[in-house]
Amino acid sequence: MSLLDILASTLGNSPQQGGQPAQSGQAALIAAALEFVNSQPGGIMGLLQRFQQHGAGDIVQSWIGTGENKPISPDTLTNVLGQDNVGALAQKAGVSGDQLSGMLAAVLPHVIDRATPNGEVPPEGQLDLTGVLGSLGGLAGLFGKSEEPKQG
Repeated sequence: MSLLDILASTLGNSPQQGGQPAQSGQAALIAAALEFVNSQPGGIMGLLQRFQQHGAGDIVQSWIGTGENKPISPDTLTNVLGQDNVGALAQKAGVSGDQLSGMLAAVLPHVIDRATPNGEVPPEGQLDLTGVLGSLGGLAGLFGKSEEPKQG
């Protein structure tokens, strides 16, 4: 099972279940975000350096830290990641560059936050797939898919 299949299944939308293209794109976006972070030299720390080089180090540091996550605008995110990287990620996710920037601006803070519990970056700097997947139930709400209401 590929990373995309695992993510789609976690979001309740596996291709075998006839999932909707938009939700498949969301799973692809998260997969692309994970792959992008892990492909940076130094993983999360490499991404942190990239944000610092573009004047947005305080934003990504808030995602790693234990406090409130600072928002990032799609334009700032595109500036940090680079237009070529945004285009490549958009192609993988099957969305336009503008759509990707907006969706990634909403998702990336949560992915980084959940991948760095207690403000601790993993020793090798790589995102832990299992840990992030365990947090995706909460991320699904960002895409309009909410969890079942609790009976009480």
